[in-house]
Parts: sequence; C-alpha cells; structure tokens
Amino acid sequence: MSKIQREPTKLVPIPSVNRIPERDIDKSPILECQHLGIDFGGLSAVKEFNIAIGRTEIAGLIGPNGAGKTTVFNLLTKVYQPTRGTILLDGVDTHSMDTAAVNRAGIARTFQNIRLFNNLTVEDNVKLGLHNSIKYGMWQGIFRLPGYWKEEKIAHERAMELLSIFDMEPLAGHEAGSLPYGAQRRLEIVRALASNPSLLLLDEPAAGMNPSETAELMENIVKIRDTFGIAILLIEHDMNLVMGICEGIAVLNFGQIIAKGTPEEIQANPAVIEAYLGKRKEEAK
Repeated sequence: MSKIQREPTKLVPIPSVNRIPERDIDKSPILECQHLGIDFGGLSAVKEFNIAIGRTEIAGLIGPNGAGKTTVFNLLTKVYQPTRGTILLDGVDTHSMDTAAVNRAGIARTFQNIRLFNNLTVEDNVKLGLHNSIKYGMWQGIFRLPGYWKEEKIAHERAMELLSIFDMEPLAGHEAGSLPYGAQRRLEIVRALASNPSLLLLDEPAAGMNPSETAELMENIVKIRDTFGIAILLIEHDMNLVMGICEGIAVLNFGQIIAKGTPEEIQANPAVIEAYLGKRKEEAK
C-alpha cells in the first residue's frame, strides 16, 4: 500500500462549466477544453468534451476500454485535429498548432505503448527530451565547437538531475531497451519532463507495474507535481492509484463525459458505477 494520503479536495466553479482545485482559483486553468469533439468517418469518437485543469492539479481521466481516453490525449497533443471545439493551453487557443508547437507551448506526454529509443542510452533518451532548451547550432554540433561542449555539459547535468527523481542515475549509461519494463515506464516520464512542460499527460503510467512499483509511482507523481509546480492529467485503470492521488476526475464513456468531480463524488455516482465499475452501488462500497 502507498504511503500517499491524499487530502480531501474542494473543487470550485470557474466562469465555465468546469471546476478546478480551490488552491488554483486565483490563476487561470492551465488547460481548458470547450465542446471538444472529433469524428471519424461520421462516427463521433469524442463529443462535447468539457474539462479544465488547475495549474497544480493532478487530474484523472477514466473509463472503460474504447471510451476514447487516448483519443482525447491525441487531440490535446494535436496528433489529431479536432472536428469541433476549442483547446486553451494557458489561455492560448491551440487551433493553429501542430504537435511540435504544442510541446513547445507546454504539453508533454507518455504513451500507452512505451516509445523509447531502445538502442540509445538512458541518458541520451532524456537528452532528446531537452531539445526545446538546446542552444547550439548545426555547425557547432558538427565541428564540436566550444558552444557545443558547453551545452552538452548543461544537458548532461540536467539529464542526471531528472533521472534522480526515480533514482535512475546509475542506469544513465545503460541501453534503454535493456531496462526492465517498470524502469522503461519511469524513463519515459523523465524524458517527458525534460521538455519542461506545464502540463504532463500520462497514458496508463502504472500499466505492467506490480503493487510495490505502483505505490512508488504514486509517490513520485505527487513529487513531480510538487517539485516542478505543474499540472498532471493521467489515464489509468488502477483505481487505487486514481482515487489515491487524483483531485479531479472525469469519467468518459462512449466518447462523452458522464461524470466529473472529486474521487468521493465519482465513487458515489450511480452512472459511473453502472457504466464503468459495472457494480451496484451497494457492492461498490
């Protein structure tokens, strides 16, 4: 069992249909989706998706397999362009942005299926995530000019600092593909953090982890939020993790949000129990 003890969260309204944690109410949401939707061949995969995330919120997006959760992540990161609706990142409409521009603007993500460069070292994988902050040019890199070595030293120090979050510094020289599954998951999170995001999207971060690894992950997600002062939105099927650290939760079913609220509100919601948990309320207690 995790040592994390989530404090009860009070969600307060903002000037929209959404709520964010009370501590973030004096700042605009880092992310707000308004009437977001996408169609594939006339089928609405996501419709009327409305959500806001406070600047230091740990939020959860849950729902049955096929509910559209990863599709939402693909919309937020512009892998897919929305058919309708608006995505505001730090108050800026991302309509004209592509995936790279959204990353530079502050969204980083991990994937349901791990996407590391297996033949590169752990450290080099993290350095790839630092691309937004690398300042040397092509010729400096080709000819190994002084500016290159200066930036490489900075990148090395930053990569090791980020790896220390998961105590992975001793693995810096190992090939990423040689790591155990759980360590690869952690490395992918570190690489995402290297781009210095204001919003981190985690797609099933606990997938394939044992209970001990999951408990450690919960502690580290909270540590990441507190250390970097960023917001985190995660997709996860492990309800102990979701209910243990998430402050606001949205439940997706057939591409549409059927409930939003605190973990306590979600656990008591009859629509969620029927559509997601598949149990009667009495059995879910």
